[in-house]
Amino acid sequence: MVANRGEIAIRVFRACTELGIRTVAVYSEQDIGQMHRQKADEAYLIGRGLAPVQAYLDIPDIIKVAKENHVDAVHPGYGFLSERADFAQACQDAGIKFIGPSPEVVRKMGDKVEARAIAIAAGVPVVPGTDNPISSLNEAREFCNTYGLPIIFKAAYGGGGRGMRVVHSFEEVEENYNRAYSEALAAFGNGTLFVEKFIEKPRHIEVQILGDQFGNVLHLYERDCSIQRRHQKVVEIAPATHLDPQLRSRLTSDSVKLAKQVGYENAGTVEFLIDKYGKHYFIEVNSRLQVEHTVTEEITNVDLVHAQIHVAEGRSLPDMGLRQENIRINGCAIQCRVTTEDPARGFQPDPVFRSGEGMGIRLDNASAFQGALISPHYDSLLVKVIAHGKDHPTAATKMSRALAEFRVRGVKVSAAPCSAVGSGAAAIVTPPPPSPVARPHWSAGTGLWLRESDPRREAGGFCRTPGGSGRPLLGSCSQQGLMGTTGGPGRSSRERTPPFGSVAPPRGPRGIWLRA
Repeated sequence: MVANRGEIAIRVFRACTELGIRTVAVYSEQDIGQMHRQKADEAYLIGRGLAPVQAYLDIPDIIKVAKENHVDAVHPGYGFLSERADFAQACQDAGIKFIGPSPEVVRKMGDKVEARAIAIAAGVPVVPGTDNPISSLNEAREFCNTYGLPIIFKAAYGGGGRGMRVVHSFEEVEENYNRAYSEALAAFGNGTLFVEKFIEKPRHIEVQILGDQFGNVLHLYERDCSIQRRHQKVVEIAPATHLDPQLRSRLTSDSVKLAKQVGYENAGTVEFLIDKYGKHYFIEVNSRLQVEHTVTEEITNVDLVHAQIHVAEGRSLPDMGLRQENIRINGCAIQCRVTTEDPARGFQPDPVFRSGEGMGIRLDNASAFQGALISPHYDSLLVKVIAHGKDHPTAATKMSRALAEFRVRGVKVSAAPCSAVGSGAAAIVTPPPPSPVARPHWSAGTGLWLRESDPRREAGGFCRTPGGSGRPLLGSCSQQGLMGTTGGPGRSSRERTPPFGSVAPPRGPRGIWLRA
């Protein structure tokens, strides 16, 4: 069973099918027509009568469905209950294997403050911060007085950019404390916060680790997740470009050291910030599969979901042929996230795709197919686009071509995941050129250094396809049906689709067979 929805549920189902394992989906009342339900062998409703997000947080109901249907193991995916120690414990108590670390390790790593203490004990450098979660606004102000500004509030029991607020002035402390608390409480069911000194303009590098129950731990190199929006990653690159080999060695060594310190089992990610002087600081461990695990799979040829399942079955890493000396970097991979978000509304999800494909392109779908209705209640991800090539420029070129093939109608889409489109694709993976004449301009809309001649400087980050057609990649329609309307700058989007149920469907072979 996958106790999750959307793209990650489908990803795990596909891996299980390849291994000959029967799959079970769960879905909320709002997700009755979603693709992840159709990809599983069985599907069951959970959280009847609950709010959309709360349905996937209903531990008793999920365990009840699992037991009633003889589920052997539960994969938590990412988000929702994936880093909840009480869920891992509930699975264990019910005799169901939790595909992830032990409940105790999930608890330790999920508590960001305790994880800091473990990192310090392991000799891993950390960002200056509070030793314990803060319980009041006064404690936050005292930290500001001691360490100065800027600071950042972080959720003590969650991640993914939620419950994080940066404070640049003393006047902002109270407002951001309250907002971070509210976000953390809504996303993770616990509003506890801790405070760290905020490192300005860092690189965000994370290391993929994998451990087994026999004490073996290895790393699968790093990913650069520095292109972010509101502390959430939008473009991920593996391996990190222009990373000093000695720094890479320190990052991977510290990650393995930290994992062994807690007896880490299964897949996880150790995250670091790199300051402008090249010093690295541990920030957290995500004790789960990451959204961006795909780029690591592409460059190492290791299927991380297969590995997770085999570890949960009790196999050792050497038994699976996974030894550190055998893990090699093979080319480069880039992931972009195509999401249903509207930049004009502060990147809020904007409810409701033809995709780019071909050699070197992998698509991990969430709910993107013709005729789909996109729910406004959950994550806005439509599809993850992963490009793999022999080096960074090759991967960037493939990403540019694939994104140029996309046609999105009926929904506004954030420009950040489409930032590789056009002649500036290689800007993702190359630093700004030293020549003042050729120096590009940083575009917040695309997350790229754009050259003076790049039309996206004036286009607000909305990219047009190369060639003479001038057709927009991103439509400006207001309809919520996917691919059901046309639109774009200067065109009307008033066409209507007929209502469902207006015409009785013709009788097909399946209907005739069911009536027989």
